[in-house]
Amino acid sequence: MAENNTQNKAKLVSETRRRFEAEYVTDKSDKYDSRDIERLQQDDNWVENYLIWRHNVVDETLKMIDESFQWRKEFSVNDLNESSIPRWLLEIGGIYLHGYDKEGNKLFWIRVKYHIKDQKTIMDKKKLIAFWLERYAKRENGKPLTVMFDLSETGLNSIDMDFVRFIINCFKVYYPKYLSKIVIFDMPWIMNAAFKIVKSWLGPEAVSLLKFTSKNEIQDYVSAEYLPPHMGGTDPFKYSYPPLVDDDFQTPLCENGPITSEDETSSKEDIETDGKEALERVSNEEQTAILKKITPTEPTSKTDENEKVDSKVKAFKKPLSVFKGPLLHISPAEELYFGSAESGEKKTLIVLTNVTKNMVAFKVKTTAPEKYRVKPSNSSCDPGASVDIVVSPHGGLTVSAQDRFLIMAAEMEQSLSSGPTELAQFWKEVPRDKVMEHRLRCHNIESSKPNTLMLKDNISSLSDKAREDLYLQLNRLLESNRKLEDQLQHCIWFQQLLLALTVVLLFLVVSSFYSKYS
Repeated sequence: MAENNTQNKAKLVSETRRRFEAEYVTDKSDKYDSRDIERLQQDDNWVENYLIWRHNVVDETLKMIDESFQWRKEFSVNDLNESSIPRWLLEIGGIYLHGYDKEGNKLFWIRVKYHIKDQKTIMDKKKLIAFWLERYAKRENGKPLTVMFDLSETGLNSIDMDFVRFIINCFKVYYPKYLSKIVIFDMPWIMNAAFKIVKSWLGPEAVSLLKFTSKNEIQDYVSAEYLPPHMGGTDPFKYSYPPLVDDDFQTPLCENGPITSEDETSSKEDIETDGKEALERVSNEEQTAILKKITPTEPTSKTDENEKVDSKVKAFKKPLSVFKGPLLHISPAEELYFGSAESGEKKTLIVLTNVTKNMVAFKVKTTAPEKYRVKPSNSSCDPGASVDIVVSPHGGLTVSAQDRFLIMAAEMEQSLSSGPTELAQFWKEVPRDKVMEHRLRCHNIESSKPNTLMLKDNISSLSDKAREDLYLQLNRLLESNRKLEDQLQHCIWFQQLLLALTVVLLFLVVSSFYSKYS
């Protein structure tokens, strides 16, 4: 089934490319940017995003690509950079990326109070929207955004339906599949009519993505740590420019290099912990083997037992998916899976493989540096070699879907040393366009065995007599529970009756009072 879906996708992608080249590029090549045409032929995800948004109907997809590509050429999207935007627009802080929602989607903030309707500046504001979306799309190909429309302290002079329509079109046509939802905060009643028009622009399928909120509901979608104080949050973030507000990636705990002593101490702790875990595993296996000797079952060789132990130790060292970058192959490709405390495997592994002929320097950053230990977080990888990076939550802190990791990599000259001092200097001097970046999300796996399953397993291991006793106790418990429910129902009924009688009595007293003095 999965294989058929993959084949169907590949056919649709191929057909879309072939027909766009034949039916559109031939006649309108001057209306498109050649870089977009080239990307369409190479980037399967980009084509799939358009297809999905148009329900895999190729004719509709082609129209959408045509409209999108013409817009990209008109706005020179591929060439947009900071210098394309007036400095005052970047300084005011009306539009920026910061934080994550509860599903781990990046937040795209639009502070409407900073927008004044003005035909002279509208094109620059549209370019600012395009600049941020294109910047995000290049880094997070296909990962959705949550748009935060902050309408607090907004007046009539901020209502600009043309600008709102442009933002909606960006997600409907120009950046398909990037919209997770639109959270609208503190909308004044005077704007109700305006947003009825907005709903018609979105279409019936996308209307469900609109979430109208106040302080009471906003935390249903975004936790307090990523909300500013005026929304009832605790985020201390203050917008400022320069530099550009980015993804807030910082150096994690125990970075190797400068913090040598801390690394050595924590390394010893980790070695001791890992040693204890390995001994416990071996001890458990030995106990199992002894039990098997006492209770004869199928013969199991010592080699098999050792293989089982080795497979358990190595299990978390084999991420399945791989991101194939120009300098490094990174596994896993998208998500780091952390086990729960009950499962015993709280650590996770990132495997980097150097696919170049030169040494590659790498560093790891995270949005939650206080929560994680990363080893090594700043090092290098020889040509053709692989490096295992161990990531573990620090001090029992909880892994969150909002946490992110950034892998940065750049080629080094063979003559350069890879010591801590040399690496620090290298990262200061390396040009930004020579740095490969890849982002990873976090995912916390709950206990692999739910309590109900554990109870079931425990019951199945009991003797018939013990099982019968437990069954009788459960029945008595259920019976007493039913009696309690019946008593509670009678109490509720009695309270309702008393309340009704009180109301009637009060009514009679008031009536007699009025009849006496009227």
